[in-house]
Parts: sequence; structure tokens; C-alpha cells
Amino acid sequence: MSINRFTLQLDEIKAAYAAEPNPSLEVRLERIGRIEQMISANEEKICKVLAADFGIRHSIESRLLEFQMIYQACKHVRKHLKEWMKPQLVTTPGFLGSSHAWTQMQSMGVVGIMSPWNYPVQLALVPAIAAFAAGNRVWLKPSERSSRTSGFLATLIQEYFHPSEFCVSVGGTEVAESFAALPFDHLFFTGSGEIGKKVMRAAADHLTPITLELGGKSPAIVDSSAKLKDAAASIIYGKLVNGGQTCIAPDYAVVNASDCDAFVQELQNAAQKQFSNPEEFTGAIDEHQLARWHQLVQDAVDRGAQAIPLIHSAANTELPFTPVALLNISEDALIMQEEIFGPILPIVAINDIDSTIRYINERPMPLALYWFGKNKEVMKQILNETRSGGVTINDTLLHAAIEDLPFGGIGASGMGAYHGKTGFEAFSHRKSVLEVRGFFGLNFLRGTKLARPPYGKGVERLLRWMR
Repeated sequence: MSINRFTLQLDEIKAAYAAEPNPSLEVRLERIGRIEQMISANEEKICKVLAADFGIRHSIESRLLEFQMIYQACKHVRKHLKEWMKPQLVTTPGFLGSSHAWTQMQSMGVVGIMSPWNYPVQLALVPAIAAFAAGNRVWLKPSERSSRTSGFLATLIQEYFHPSEFCVSVGGTEVAESFAALPFDHLFFTGSGEIGKKVMRAAADHLTPITLELGGKSPAIVDSSAKLKDAAASIIYGKLVNGGQTCIAPDYAVVNASDCDAFVQELQNAAQKQFSNPEEFTGAIDEHQLARWHQLVQDAVDRGAQAIPLIHSAANTELPFTPVALLNISEDALIMQEEIFGPILPIVAINDIDSTIRYINERPMPLALYWFGKNKEVMKQILNETRSGGVTINDTLLHAAIEDLPFGGIGASGMGAYHGKTGFEAFSHRKSVLEVRGFFGLNFLRGTKLARPPYGKGVERLLRWMR
């Protein structure tokens, strides 16, 4: 599809938006309801195409991490949207007399969404729900790496929506580049930092507002006050669910040197308990991803790291990749430079909280941070002295499941946030309005009249009064 065809398509969607620039509460909720109906009626089919893309992906994992997030977002919007849409009164200064000021939320227009392959349903539709809640039209470009799911999702959306409401374009790099270059009213991207930079450059040509949901190396800090068994069980789940292909997965663990051996043992116990069934361990999205995992481990081992398998395969069953923990890793190893996005857990031994904070802060700011322990003073120090997109304490991933918590990164892990009211606001313009009135309805004291030239003692008195 050429850029000209894209431009014509966008013009059509913008024309439809212009005919209905401020859809009612009922229209917005009806569109969101169609998304919910679309998923509910096709759960089994979507699970099958997801499994086809990943090779192995258990239906419960898809229902829990894809569909449930969508249902939760729909439910939350239904409950709160009426309140979010109300104008908000603002206090006016005394010199403006009886003037009346407020802000009102206004839709932006057409929102472009570029979604990734790791959660190809949830991360396409949850931003779309927020965009519809704000009164916009949506155009989606899903990832080509999850081609079966992206294609099926496109078919479903075409069945449930008119293309001027919710449009989908599938395709590879050329389509993505043309899509990012369009003059959307807002562009929402989820993916890697490197691609995010390209998307941002393309959006800059039109000064398109942009939200970037990236990733980074999210640490899991195991304090000396933590119970190792519980911390290991939570970290293993956060690291291995979806085969480690989660943007907020713990990327590495920071543990006291004296606890390393015991911690590794607890990791092995937890991994064996949770993920020993090969039918419940999600596969790599493609051969390229699988090869990258092997490369990262081999590079670390070549530089002196110790690789410790976390799961022992059942008889006559061998995983394409065995999840591993890595000890004694060189800082110049690839795995310490790149986001892992796979079932590999580097363990960094650091013995004091100040050094841990310094280690984290010397690196790009992560999308998530996890802390395990009981010492409240240390917890406060971690929260106050580190920066990350979000934090879960004594577990992993769960802050992203709370609709009232903004989800987004900082620095290298992204810009902007969504979920819940934050998502509604991300895709809205907060318009400021002032209705000028005089004191007690008197016209001669209204608005700028007292400040207009010719300047004299009246304006001097006004300036003194305004101080």
C-alpha cells in the first residue's frame, strides 16, 4: 500500500470524524462494547491463532493476560466515563469579577496505534478502548511478527466496525514506515526503543503528539529482609510467563552475594513447580527470537558466566530453549546491555542498598522495578531514589493490572502513559474556557476594560490590587 493510499484512507477517516467530532457518551460506550463482544464471541478462535503464532501458548495464559485486561478496561470505562467527560470548574482570580472558567475534555481526531507481537491482542485493543472513550476514531497497525493473530484480528475488526470507525492495516516494515509518517492527531506505539526512535522521527515531521511504550532492563531487588522462597516464586512467574516475552518482565535480579546460592535453588524449585509442563510454557514468537536467546546465553558464558538450568525437562520431552539463571556475568556481555525479552535471568550480587541504587541509576531508566522485603525504610529509599515507569512491591507485573494506576515509562522506557482515566486523558485535549463577566453584572468593570490604554492611575491601582 503506497503512502498516497494511506493518505486517502486517513482523509476518509478524518472526514467521518469531522461529521461527528464529539460523540455522545452512548456512542463511545457502544463502540467499546463492540470490542468486548468481539473478543467474548471469539475467545477460542483467538487462542488458537495465538498458539499458532507462538508455537505453544496455553489458552489460560491468553485468557488471563490478553482477554482479561481487555474486559477489565471495558468495565472500568463503563463505570467512570460519564464522570471523566464532565467539565471541570476552575477558580478565577478576584480581578475577573464574576467570570466563569472551566476545562472540558475534547477528542483529538484520528489516533494511530502501532501494536507489538508479544501481547498482540491486549496491546492493540486496550489503547483502542482508551481512544474510543476519548471520542476518537482509531487506525491500527499490528505487528507482522504475530502474523496469524494480526490477520485474524484485522478480520474481526472489519466484521464489527466500519473502517471509518476502526481501521486496520497489516503488513511489514514498509507498511509500518508509511503508517508512522501519516499526520495522525495522536500516535501510540508499543515496542522496542530502537523502533520507537524511528517512529518518533517520522511523527516529528507533522508534529504529531506521540505516546511511546517501550521497555528496558527492569530490575528485581531482593532485600536481605525478604523471604527468598516467596521472592523467587514471584520473580519466576514474572520472568517466565509468556516465555519471558513481556515488556515489564524482571530483566535481572539483584541479590546479596551471601544469598545467591539459596536464591538460585529457590528459583529452580519455583520454575519446576510452575512451568515444568511444556504445554504451559509459551514458545518463542519465531526462530529469530529463539536464536537470539541462545546467542545471549552463549555470549555470557563465553565471557565467564555460569549458566544454571531452571527447569528439568520431563522424560521424552525437551524444550526448544531451557530457561536459565546466569551468575558471575561480565558487564560487557550482550545480555547486560540489551533488554532480554526471554526466559533468561541474570543475577547480580550487590551487598548494600546504596550500591544497588547506584547500579540501577547508572543505567537507562526501566519500565518497571520490583522490590522484595520487609524493611520499610529500605523500601522508601528505593522508591525515593530510583526512577522507573512503575513499581510492584513483593510481587511482579501486577501494577500494570490496576486500571487506576497510569502505565507508562520514563526516559529510555518511554513517554506518556495510559490505562484508566490516564488513557482517556492521553487521547483527549483538555480545552481551557473562560466566560468573562463583570462584577455583579456591571459591564464597565468587565474583563480587560480596567487594563486598557490610555494608561493612568486606574491601571496603577489595578496592578497594586493584583499583587
